[in-house]
Amino acid sequence: MKHSSMTAAPQLPGLGTRVDCFYLFPAIQFPAATREALAVEFGRFLDQTIGVAQFDQLFNLLSAFAVNLDCPWISYGSPIPDLRILTPERSHPRVMLNYPDRWQARYSEMGYQRIDPIIKTSRKRAGAFRWSEVYNDASTTEDERQVFEEAATFGLRSGISIPLHGPNGSFAIMSFAHPWDREFQNRTIAYLQLAAFHFHQKAAKFENSSGSDEVPALSSREKECILWTARGKSSWEIGTILGISVNTVNFHVKNVMRKLDAGGRTLAAIKAVKLGIIEL
Repeated sequence: MKHSSMTAAPQLPGLGTRVDCFYLFPAIQFPAATREALAVEFGRFLDQTIGVAQFDQLFNLLSAFAVNLDCPWISYGSPIPDLRILTPERSHPRVMLNYPDRWQARYSEMGYQRIDPIIKTSRKRAGAFRWSEVYNDASTTEDERQVFEEAATFGLRSGISIPLHGPNGSFAIMSFAHPWDREFQNRTIAYLQLAAFHFHQKAAKFENSSGSDEVPALSSREKECILWTARGKSSWEIGTILGISVNTVNFHVKNVMRKLDAGGRTLAAIKAVKLGIIEL
């Protein structure tokens, strides 16, 4: 049964030019009081990011801004499938997210990165889109809708995603979600887009200015387990491929997560690819 958060929703309005110097945002007329409140919050976010030189601190500021717009869940980074086509010389943005741990584990366990419709849609879009638009699109398969439906059971009931295409083929996705069955208002989408672009630009500067990452040593079995994780295999599938138990697979993956200081299996896999520990 389809989840109530994915019922038909109005399409995003046409592209406009009302926001100075930004041409990917809707031309929206906000009530004066609301417009002023949003502008104040966004201005405070911009001011707070001045001089910030650490990625985690920047993400925390973005999270605080998003909470003011009723968005407790944020995800940012380059999806694993992209890493298969990018050359080593191209920079991959760091991955940060505060999604519920149980959903992160489920997403990785089920290999949902292989069928995630947000990733598929983001490759073709230049502006923000509501998840409900993708859910209700005729080209979205039932398996792809299942990703949305299951995410809702973990608290991500409605959301938007913002594709962030950069030079030299770089690509990242910023997503915002909340636990309520209501659509994002146009004015909220507009400000979240602005915040996402600002965050992405500053994050890119951090990446370009940072030194080379120290590469932790992984055992042969750890490399095998995280490689198959990066290829979208579940622990059960990896155990079958390598001839080991599911518990043994999870043991090695957790070791990789610890060594790479990654908060989830997917993050550990992305970091292993970025550091050249494994090749897809």
